[in-house]
Amino acid sequence: MQYIFTLLQEGGIGGAGGLFPLFMIGILVIFYLFFIRPQTKKQKEEKKFREALTKGDKVMTIGGIHGKIVKVDETSAIVQVDDNAKLRIDKTAIRPMPEPAPIKK
Repeated sequence: MQYIFTLLQEGGIGGAGGLFPLFMIGILVIFYLFFIRPQTKKQKEEKKFREALTKGDKVMTIGGIHGKIVKVDETSAIVQVDDNAKLRIDKTAIRPMPEPAPIKK
């Protein structure tokens, strides 16, 4: 580190322009750690959830429809939302049932 500051003071690497590649690498690392990595992790978890869907699972669609899975196909599932109402939903539109919020007293 001392070597870099000595070079900058003497003008050995062209002023502050020599630190630009280090700055860009730092920005790329930050983007990877805070944006790309969590997104890919979330996508893997959602894919694993969709592959594990079975008959009887309680789910919610991205539109907010709650129901229970009656049948699962390769790309879709039939969700029973009422006694006589069944909907065919694409697996990509299915989310796990959210945990109920704790009741505040």
